[in-house]
Amino acid sequence: MDRLWAPWRLEYVTAEEKDSHDGCLFCVKYAEDDDAKNYVVKRGKTCFCLLNIYPYNNGHLMVAPLRHVADLSDLNMEERSEMMELAVEMKELLQKKINPHGFNIGINCGAIAGAGITDHLHLHIVPRWSGDTNFMPVINDTRVIPQSLDALYEILINEGSAD
Repeated sequence: MDRLWAPWRLEYVTAEEKDSHDGCLFCVKYAEDDDAKNYVVKRGKTCFCLLNIYPYNNGHLMVAPLRHVADLSDLNMEERSEMMELAVEMKELLQKKINPHGFNIGINCGAIAGAGITDHLHLHIVPRWSGDTNFMPVINDTRVIPQSLDALYEILINEGSAD
């Protein structure tokens, strides 16, 4: 039997979910001053965008408000607007830099809806390619991501094309 080792996932699958604002992934990442370390792609006035370090697919980004809110209804109009504007901007950036064939863009509200982090709202932007779905997630509960986060981050934050 072949094995695909993904030891970087152990921390994710064994971590306890944190419900407090102090331990919130989004609050912590935004507060730190090292965007490269935290894969923060863009900071806005009320929202920011970062790479998902446990991506569903290559190029998986998340847009989150700066305020620690759990529900879409809790956002004010400025935050809602900037969240959508950032989503459009990041979709266009991904299109230019890694040329996917399509996108899944969405918000999971609540654990039952698939939210892994339930207490800080965030929007997912997942690039898709024809043929990117295969047997690995179904049979092995394993995703194959063809590019490192560091390489992708460099492509996204640098001007010019991905060439």
